[in-house]
Amino acid sequence: MNILFIGDIFGSPGRRALIALLPRLQQQYAIDFTLVNVDNSAGGKGITDKIADELFQLPIDVMTAGNHVWEQVSINAHLESHPILRPYNCEQKEIGKGSCIVKAKNGVSVAVVHLQGRAFMEGKGRKMISPFLAADEFLKSVPEGTKVLLVDFHAEATAEKRALGWYLDGRVSAMVGTHTHVQTADEEILPRGSAYITDMGMTGPHQSVIGLEVDVALRRFLSDGKVKDFEVGKEGVRLQGVVILVNEKTGRAQSIQRINEAL
Repeated sequence: MNILFIGDIFGSPGRRALIALLPRLQQQYAIDFTLVNVDNSAGGKGITDKIADELFQLPIDVMTAGNHVWEQVSINAHLESHPILRPYNCEQKEIGKGSCIVKAKNGVSVAVVHLQGRAFMEGKGRKMISPFLAADEFLKSVPEGTKVLLVDFHAEATAEKRALGWYLDGRVSAMVGTHTHVQTADEEILPRGSAYITDMGMTGPHQSVIGLEVDVALRRFLSDGKVKDFEVGKEGVRLQGVVILVNEKTGRAQSIQRINEAL
């Protein structure tokens, strides 16, 4: 089966690219299951209920979020009722869920878990327990017959992402990284059959600094953080992500391909 995973949607430019390009990509790659990271879809900070409703008009199976999921209070009810995942390893689990099992278009059950890193993530969202131990906990909860297991690891440090990739190799079908908004060129099938990439990249304005207008980002850096301006970029809009081919009988990945499409 073919799985499409789309990297962080950033603001209205990212939503526009998703709406415009998703149908063609699903047809081109004969996609059976689609996941989208939406952690920056509301002006770069989280997702609202209205944006979630808009995006769920598209053929999307699961949305994942990240450290910004708590910034838009309106999304909280949707976290309970829709397949939108907050980090599974959040210490406070009173809102939403961090994993789900959803049937793909071809009828295969797919288990998805959303984890958040801890390295260089202090103060970004809520406190997290070890993503390694949380992954073990998740795997124990998956029904025995469910073979296709997907992980979105929302993390800053490449080392933490690589380490979790090796830790889960052969135990999940794919572990893909999100959060840094820069697509990495290290997609591979690890020795025991798990697809891996450190970061899928960003769906949004690439003539920017990871989504922010260049001039705004420069002012923030040149002021040593005293300037707090925030403005979503507008130009160079692209959709980034990966297409993963998984053997649904074994759960092993057979290929992973980067996607980088201009709007």
